[in-house]
Amino acid sequence: NNPGGLLDQAISVSDAFLDEGAIVLTRGRNIEETQRSNARPGDITDGQKLVVLINGGSASASEIVAGALQDHHRATIVGTRSFGKGSVQTIIPLGSNGALRLTTARYYTPSGRSIQAKGIEPEAVVEEELPDDLKAKADLQNTKGEANLRGHLKGEGEEEGAKGEGNDEEESGSSSYVAPEKDKDTQLQYALDILRGIKSVDTDAKKKAEAN
Repeated sequence: NNPGGLLDQAISVSDAFLDEGAIVLTRGRNIEETQRSNARPGDITDGQKLVVLINGGSASASEIVAGALQDHHRATIVGTRSFGKGSVQTIIPLGSNGALRLTTARYYTPSGRSIQAKGIEPEAVVEEELPDDLKAKADLQNTKGEANLRGHLKGEGEEEGAKGEGNDEEESGSSSYVAPEKDKDTQLQYALDILRGIKSVDTDAKKKAEAN
């Protein structure tokens, strides 16, 4: 449920766990306008196993971190699809009483995947178990995501004629519920099992299946 933050902080967090390579690509209307942010040598964990938790409430800067660590095979991503906020806004002052927020670019992961309206897909899809008193209101625990917002910036490959109607998965949204007690947090416990070696996720097999 991290809604994001500053770009430089997302780069710094990602850089802490990467030795080299791109962290995020910022691309305008023309491909020549691409800016690339790179990691510097040095991994504060010396290559220790990492797991990153995401859900429907993870957006913007947190998606940049998850996408960078996923593309470099540096972390296993666990949870549900993230929000899909991958656009860049530039603030243009308009005199002393206003400003214009103009969308000028999109964020891409190191491998060139667009985050906008698509989000980050976890290697291990793990839904939180809703308590009985919330099951009747399950739809309220779902975040519809950028792709279902009226007037959103289209993601790459998204039909121009679409008016916020996504596929069944997009319509149902991505869960943003997090259990208040750690021992009942299904995603957290799954992540701990990965770190303990109790569970494993074959990320290479998943990527091959998605490519076919």
